[in-house]
Amino acid sequence: MTINELLNTLATGGQLAPVYLIMGQADYLQRRLKAAFKAVVPAEEQTMNFATYDMDTVPLAVALDDAMAAPFFGERRVVCIDNPQFLTGETKKQKVEHDVGSLQTYLTAPMESTALVFFAPYEKLDGRKKVTKELKKVATTVDIGHFSERDVRQFVTMQLKQDGYTMEGPALNELIQRTDADLTLMMAELPKLELFTYPKKSIAADAVNGLVAQTLTQNVFDLVNQVLARDTAKAVTLYRELLLAKEEPLKINAILQGQFRLLIQTKVLAKQGYSQGKLASLLKVHPYRIKLALQSQRRFRLTDLNQAYLGLFRVEKQMKSTSMEPEMLFSLFMTQFANGQSA
Repeated sequence: MTINELLNTLATGGQLAPVYLIMGQADYLQRRLKAAFKAVVPAEEQTMNFATYDMDTVPLAVALDDAMAAPFFGERRVVCIDNPQFLTGETKKQKVEHDVGSLQTYLTAPMESTALVFFAPYEKLDGRKKVTKELKKVATTVDIGHFSERDVRQFVTMQLKQDGYTMEGPALNELIQRTDADLTLMMAELPKLELFTYPKKSIAADAVNGLVAQTLTQNVFDLVNQVLARDTAKAVTLYRELLLAKEEPLKINAILQGQFRLLIQTKVLAKQGYSQGKLASLLKVHPYRIKLALQSQRRFRLTDLNQAYLGLFRVEKQMKSTSMEPEMLFSLFMTQFANGQSA
């Protein structure tokens, strides 16, 4: 089931499944779905017939006891379960012990009057576990973790339409670029953009440019382009601006290395015939970042990408082992790279 299908079912009072599994790390969509599930229960019944249990602090048995109870003077009960780490392969010890056997028993005959909803903010679950296998068999699964750029565009456009607003094409392109097509970030920016453009209710690119700050990743993407263009002055200036914005030097360097590694991987695998979709799946990277990497890697030689990556690796070692200022280390790296030096 898609998220739009589920939202439509919840909004129109359609028949609910007894068990749902919501997969993915999109915070905005998780909040949106939880609010939609809560709205299924009439406001006057929500105190008794709607509940959320965090598995980091509450035993699973408590949530299941609630799920097995009949609705209190109502037709439906909705029980949401957050952070079900016991479905994953994570080895981090939980503060609370969970009786997963009781969940397996519940799944053999779930309450028809209850919608038991698991919000699993993970990339994947441990399919080897019996409880995970049983849950996947019984639950209606909705994956909110793999939104393409097209999906993001449609979702934002739909939300704007519901709010009575429009956004020009260049403005939407700029919003996507500045937020790395992260739906949670984009939806967080919409209220600010809508307020700024009221009562015109048409969002133009200049509004996005003026109100939406670029993410660190997008700033680093711009820095990568300056590095590869061997424009030392612009690269050092942008690096200095990131430092003035209180970004950690090691973090900047790590993201830079990650971007160059992605460009190298994309260039090598694209030559082997991998498509954008297959690259995103294989490298576990958002499709929008793959799209940008595919566009960028064509302009640069593999030897240059490798040289920059190794140079940044040396910068990281020097940051950890010397007292030299990070800006000086980056300036030296740029000077050497711009002059074609490898040392």
